[in-house]
Amino acid sequence: LVRMQFLQILSRKPGKVEMLFQIPFCQKQFPYTCLATSACIYSKKKKANSYEQVDQEKYKNLVYSVTSYKTSAQTPGTIFEEDNLLYGPPDKHRPPVKAGTKTPKNWIPLINPNKRIPPLNSNSSLPRKITLQKTKMPSVTHILQQTLSPQQVFYLERWKQKMIMELGKDGFEKYTKNLFLQGELFHSALESIFLSEEMAIKEKSEDDLISGYLSSVEHVLEDISEVKALESGVHHETLQYLGLVDCVAKYRGQLCVIDWKTSEKPKPFLKNTYDNPLQVAAYIGAINHDANYDFQVRCGLIVVAYKNGSPAHPHFMDPDLCSQYWNKWLLRLEEYMDKN
Repeated sequence: LVRMQFLQILSRKPGKVEMLFQIPFCQKQFPYTCLATSACIYSKKKKANSYEQVDQEKYKNLVYSVTSYKTSAQTPGTIFEEDNLLYGPPDKHRPPVKAGTKTPKNWIPLINPNKRIPPLNSNSSLPRKITLQKTKMPSVTHILQQTLSPQQVFYLERWKQKMIMELGKDGFEKYTKNLFLQGELFHSALESIFLSEEMAIKEKSEDDLISGYLSSVEHVLEDISEVKALESGVHHETLQYLGLVDCVAKYRGQLCVIDWKTSEKPKPFLKNTYDNPLQVAAYIGAINHDANYDFQVRCGLIVVAYKNGSPAHPHFMDPDLCSQYWNKWLLRLEEYMDKN
């Protein structure tokens, strides 16, 4: 209370400072240093704010965000505005230009523009079955095997080693022989079906090795008509390669090269058939440039049949898709020719 009275008197009569310090308060005098400290506080000038020197208008948003006590939550919009203010506008990202699709050096069209199609002859109802001539020409299968990518070679070798570990070397050889045997019997059964229809189905269905495959393709056979070739040899007169076509027939009204495949695992998509589309495209091009065939083909069909009898997967290749795989085949053919 005494100190409060002293401060009140000091504020009212600042000119009588010396007299006030001579008045005793509770038998004690205030030290001189107390007065000096108070005088220093009142006489000290206000310190200048460094932010006042900043161009407030130019950096208004930045200054506000630094000096204000309350700032709103940041949003993507405010972040972009601050970045633009501090660092300038961002450079637009330009994706790398994709390299154009590689084209074959010796490009030959899939459809032969010079081939003449004779009038339809009603007497030629039997499918063609031309024997494959043994020449120095490489086969489609051989060319594809010799031009596998390193990745394909790796996966094939890994699968082979895995099977050898499970079955042993002799067991693996027996396994592969059985696969080839089943494939041959299956193709033979289909050929008999197309030639003698119902009688062949009953006879071949009794064979346990292929009964599952035949059951698998029953729904596909219903959509096949007008068979024009069965297990028939073809060769490309210009590009000099040959092959053996499984079947040429109409599938749902479209003339196709049909390739029958067997599998123990499901292959619901065309990409699951690996190089089979290239093989079909190669056969289409060979037929269209082979004088032994008086027709041209624009479509393909890969039918994957299953040993357990589950419905086969038919993969239809329209003309555009066939053209794409034809270009890929030509590149593989060029690669083979360069190696040899």
